[in-house]
Amino acid sequence: MNNNNLATKPHYPILDGLRGVAAIIVVAFHLCEPLATSHLTQLVNHGYLAVDFFFLLSGFVIGYAYDDRWNKLTIGGFFRRRIERLQPLVILGMTLGAIGFYFTDSTLWPLIHTIPVWKLLLVMLIGYTVLPIPLSMDIRGWQEMHPLNSVGWSLFFEYIANILYAVWVRKLSKLALSLLVAIAAIALFHFALTNENGDVTGGWTLNFEQVRVGLTRTIYPFFAGLLLSRVAKPSNLRNAFLWCSILIIVLLFMPRIGGADHLWLNGLYEAVCIVFIFPAIVYMGASGKVHDAVENKVCKFLGDISYPIYMVHYPLVYFYVAWVSNHKGITIAEAWPYALLTFSGAIILAYFSLKLYDEPARAWLRKKLK
Repeated sequence: MNNNNLATKPHYPILDGLRGVAAIIVVAFHLCEPLATSHLTQLVNHGYLAVDFFFLLSGFVIGYAYDDRWNKLTIGGFFRRRIERLQPLVILGMTLGAIGFYFTDSTLWPLIHTIPVWKLLLVMLIGYTVLPIPLSMDIRGWQEMHPLNSVGWSLFFEYIANILYAVWVRKLSKLALSLLVAIAAIALFHFALTNENGDVTGGWTLNFEQVRVGLTRTIYPFFAGLLLSRVAKPSNLRNAFLWCSILIIVLLFMPRIGGADHLWLNGLYEAVCIVFIFPAIVYMGASGKVHDAVENKVCKFLGDISYPIYMVHYPLVYFYVAWVSNHKGITIAEAWPYALLTFSGAIILAYFSLKLYDEPARAWLRKKLK
């Protein structure tokens, strides 16, 4: 069966818009992060939770889009659709990271100029597959799975969740899925409350501990989103996009809780956000309706650029981080013009990446993968 003959279901426009709001906050977080003196003093304190929100949204949308199609859809067909959707921007992000790599030689990454071109190209080609590189091939010095585009780690775990869904979890009853989600929630709370940093960050290094962190951060939200798509009966909530956007902004910009003396309190806050509040926001977003043309255009624009901006912003952030590291002690007041330039550049790059590359590439893949 040609999976591309399956009719496309209507999108939830508000959920598309919320994905864009979260993606923009990720960019803001990455621009503020190098200016913080420690993980306790970040301006966008919980910006990394946007990734956990993405996983939950992804699980919800995957369940909505595919749960009732498996009588016509093969596992191969499912993965062709996922590759068509995800892979073009994975390749672009890695390529941009490779193009800019040598230009980010700085006090933070002083050995970049010593990396041979063949090794850079090999890391780029591996990055195209989303497979993580071993620590022995770390060419930047941050111990990342994908040193040419830092955010690639979350795509690696996104694919793992998709594989688990297609070969196993989709077959689970609501009760069995609920049990899996409950166990994953307990694991997430345990991690959040015991992590030495007092937060849920991590998952981007290829070692046992960090892979465990990545799986913990992925399994609960993705399959909670799947469960939500099966059991939720959306109501009719007015101004859902506005209220959900405000909630996301407040949650991710919330000042650090507990300080250095009570790190577990911050972990508790983040676990509560992921396990309880994020599903509520997705339910509210699914329950809302777009009531006018302006809101519809805003949601569509934010939804359209959400994945591109997530996948292409970090190659620009590398330049910004290198600049900050070369100007030690620089303040937010001094850095904001460069941060704003990077932020604006990321949005513009995302839009042109979408229109000039991603949409044509997906159309080409759609024909080739029939």
